[in-house]
Amino acid sequence: MNTITLNVQGMSCMHCVNSIEGALKEIGAKGKVDLSRDTVEIAYDATKLSVEKLKETIEEQGYDIV
Repeated sequence: MNTITLNVQGMSCMHCVNSIEGALKEIGAKGKVDLSRDTVEIAYDATKLSVEKLKETIEEQGYDIV
């Protein structure tokens, strides 16, 4: 398993947490949102998912990667 931490703008509540973590789970990754730091730590299988796919999944939920 690989891990990456992304800086994400626009997260402010539990709906944001559930939206992002749920979307990542659907594609086979495990995300942990930290609202106080505006970050998402993601554990994923690099043989199945690319960093670009992870970013795209978060952006599709309406959030910006910085």
